[in-house]
Amino acid sequence: VQLQASGGGLVQAGGSLRVSCVGSGRTFGTYAVGWFRQVPGKEREFVAAISWSGGSTDYADSVKGRFTISRDNTKKTVYLQLNRLKSEDTAVYYCAASKGPVYGLRNYEYDYWGHGTQVTVSS
Repeated sequence: VQLQASGGGLVQAGGSLRVSCVGSGRTFGTYAVGWFRQVPGKEREFVAAISWSGGSTDYADSVKGRFTISRDNTKKTVYLQLNRLKSEDTAVYYCAASKGPVYGLRNYEYDYWGHGTQVTVSS
């Protein structure tokens, strides 16, 4: 499975952005997917995750109520809608896929990683 994240960019504080993660392979639709982010000098942190069916989601407390994760398995794509962005949301955002149907909240629970997409929020 290969993952390609895109959609990052520069946005003002309070603005919105949508990042996407496109997966390859026939089994992508059976994988749970998570979004993580990382800033230089810090560990990669969990942002959001979604089960294979999209029926279950979870969010980090710092983004709950502002970010929304969703997926379209017919397009092999997982989305992360980022609303009411803050400067502290600035990071490289990575998507990851887990071979299991249930998502995890930790890096090591994911089997495949894509290259990140930079999100920069200006204050």
